[in-house]
Amino acid sequence: MKNFSELLSLAKTRGPKKLALACANDKDVLLAVEAARKEGIVEAILVGDQKEIKEIADAQNIDLGNFEVIDRTDLVEASRTAVELVSSGKADMVMKGLVDTSIILKAVLDKEIGLRGNSILSHTAVFEVDGYDRLFFVTDAAMNIAPDLEGKRKILENTVKVAHALEIKEPKVAAICAKEKVNPKMPDTVDAKALEDMNKEGKITGCIVGGPFALDNAISEEAARHKKMEHEVAGKADVLLVPDIEAGNVLYKSMAFFAKSKNAGIIVGAKAPIVLTSRADNMEAKLNSIALGVLTAGRL
Repeated sequence: MKNFSELLSLAKTRGPKKLALACANDKDVLLAVEAARKEGIVEAILVGDQKEIKEIADAQNIDLGNFEVIDRTDLVEASRTAVELVSSGKADMVMKGLVDTSIILKAVLDKEIGLRGNSILSHTAVFEVDGYDRLFFVTDAAMNIAPDLEGKRKILENTVKVAHALEIKEPKVAAICAKEKVNPKMPDTVDAKALEDMNKEGKITGCIVGGPFALDNAISEEAARHKKMEHEVAGKADVLLVPDIEAGNVLYKSMAFFAKSKNAGIIVGAKAPIVLTSRADNMEAKLNSIALGVLTAGRL
């Protein structure tokens, strides 16, 4: 999988999936969902203020006849309804519209109607970076603040499932730190080595894990050769497992804004993918995120 064009093409073979859009009265998200419908990857149920949804749809020349619309003016109720559509099997994934993230995640985690899984929730971002022959997965840049070793293992496993959904059979995972050597004074380097050992012992499967790696020698074969690193992940990483949300957020935004890389992102770890985009994301990023959700929904 080299780029989002290939990702979208693969999503077309797996779709259409049914998407429940919570608080659908959002122009940019509606445009992305309409684009996804035209691509044949989703059919959508729009949940939210029906009057506002119609006003936006009319202004953007979106035919609501192509969607089911459920009128819910209250944000909490709209979020709960969208999540319940997924938990009851009437939809395959949920997407956040014009609502605070905390509200929709509360519905996702609701014990009665939610989508609680056996893992923790974590965010997986996917980037297409000019000059590279593969997509990069960055995790976790949005959910878990300072995960411990067990948290990092679960985050890693969540993202490996996403990579598998994109038909990357054995993704190479680099546990990213400030340096590539274990230093007891830098706990994240200790955790990185522990994750590599767990992989070698068969406690983490479906991928190849290496760590600690600095960012340069994780993604650049030249940098890895310069440091005389011979690990099979060195310079060839697919998945960049960051040590905490601070590092992840900076890396994510650097790739999106400085490098202007195409991107997508979903939350995984629940029973179904959660498409949760930022208002700063452009329509293409939202469409890419929906396609990523389609692929992931087909494998969960």
